[in-house]
Amino acid sequence: MPFRDRNEAAHRLAERLSDYKGKNPLVLAIPRGAVPMANVVATALGGDVDVVLVRKLRAPYNPEFAVGSIDECGWTYIADYAEQAGATPEYLEAEKKTQLETMRNRRAQYTPIRPPIDPVGRIVIVLDDGLATGATMISALHALRAKNPAKLICAVPVSPPDTLEKVASYADEVVCLEAPEWFQAVGQFYMDFPQVEDEEVIAILRQNAA
Repeated sequence: MPFRDRNEAAHRLAERLSDYKGKNPLVLAIPRGAVPMANVVATALGGDVDVVLVRKLRAPYNPEFAVGSIDECGWTYIADYAEQAGATPEYLEAEKKTQLETMRNRRAQYTPIRPPIDPVGRIVIVLDDGLATGATMISALHALRAKNPAKLICAVPVSPPDTLEKVASYADEVVCLEAPEWFQAVGQFYMDFPQVEDEEVIAILRQNAA
């Protein structure tokens, strides 16, 4: 059953995560689509909202397809099929530089007046609007694990079952509402799936910072 929109998916995730209500969780969104959802979940649970910046490494001939991912520190996850998809070592090095520059620009846009919220000792919920390959979620979880959260949770509305298996080893808990065997793209599971713009992300982060 598809979700009406990200808002509905976020409210359903908040219900599944209700055990963490009142425990001051830190809800971290993978931009951009998950940021409005993280705002809903954090409000419902009484937590803080912020972003975790990671980027997929795009396949050479299909920029929507991830052959890996990279975090702000430069740590990379490379999928085992990257070479088959045409991603040579030289291509990957160039793509890493491109995505690091994009993250630097986004960090300057998103949190210009404060550093990222420290996850040390916090219950951390990493949220995306869905997983396909799981590459960006893996980088996000890896980056956050190094910062010693009390508990690290991956929360998504939808994902293929095999992707959930890949992601599970990076998190203490995985919460997923739907795991269909037939999966082409995240957007197929939403009736309304508009692009989230930087302006909306910035507004949400500023509102929460205030």
